[in-house]
Amino acid sequence: MKVSYYPGCSLHGTAKEYDQSVKAVSRGLGIDLEEIEDWSCCGASSAHNTNFKLSIALPARDLIAAERKPQDVMVPCAACFNRFKTAEHHLRQDAALKAEIEGIVGAPYRGSVAIRNPIDIIVNDIGLEKLAANVVKKLTGLKPVSYYGCLLLRPPDVCRFDDAENPVLLDKILNALGAEARPWSYKTDCCGGSLTISKTPIVTKMVDKLMAMAREAGANCLVTACPVCTANLDMRASAGGELPVFYFTELAALAMGQEETGEWFKLHRTDPRPLLKGLELL
Repeated sequence: MKVSYYPGCSLHGTAKEYDQSVKAVSRGLGIDLEEIEDWSCCGASSAHNTNFKLSIALPARDLIAAERKPQDVMVPCAACFNRFKTAEHHLRQDAALKAEIEGIVGAPYRGSVAIRNPIDIIVNDIGLEKLAANVVKKLTGLKPVSYYGCLLLRPPDVCRFDDAENPVLLDKILNALGAEARPWSYKTDCCGGSLTISKTPIVTKMVDKLMAMAREAGANCLVTACPVCTANLDMRASAGGELPVFYFTELAALAMGQEETGEWFKLHRTDPRPLLKGLELL
């Protein structure tokens, strides 16, 4: 399966372990990633707080670039995924805006590529059976809670890939890896997002609540698919209240026997290796 790949800014910087683990898991599952040539920032999250047309033009430029290949585009970052889907929504709904954005970008937008998150691709294209068949080390003893955050699922009529109120696809992936995904009702609660610098005390309270509720649900870690959520959860919890935080692709790569995982775990502020070693997974 060939897909275009849009890493976005975070995956080339603060979330490089997400980028590397997405690529490792894709190789293992037969997903051929072709990075979009000359991609640029999608504008999250500053553009849509500054100028509406800029917030559409930036992801539109990348979507137009992706249309050079007749294949879906994988967008792992939740913020980038949201901006791509939002741009697609407005360009399809507003012909006048579409014409203006095409003039700004200097190329036509055809709307010919599907915008996909890797969770969606793994479940709906690769399949959970094939994922489970590639597991060489079941994640026995790992009890994660799935944390989607705000941007992967909302607005529901724009994002359209999992249940906006009770998403389940990430749980299914984790269970296929041999983990025991714990049920909880905070999958889509906000972690504080871009307030992490400007309003850090508020974010700390929000993250501490998520950590407490994860513990109450019987979890020993949290699993995300969002660089902003991961950064907040991994850095902003009060001392003593932290739980390890993983990108779901890191755990998939671990279960699939990928050797690079040890290098990624070193990049986490809350070291997940003691948990994994205690469960004899590392």
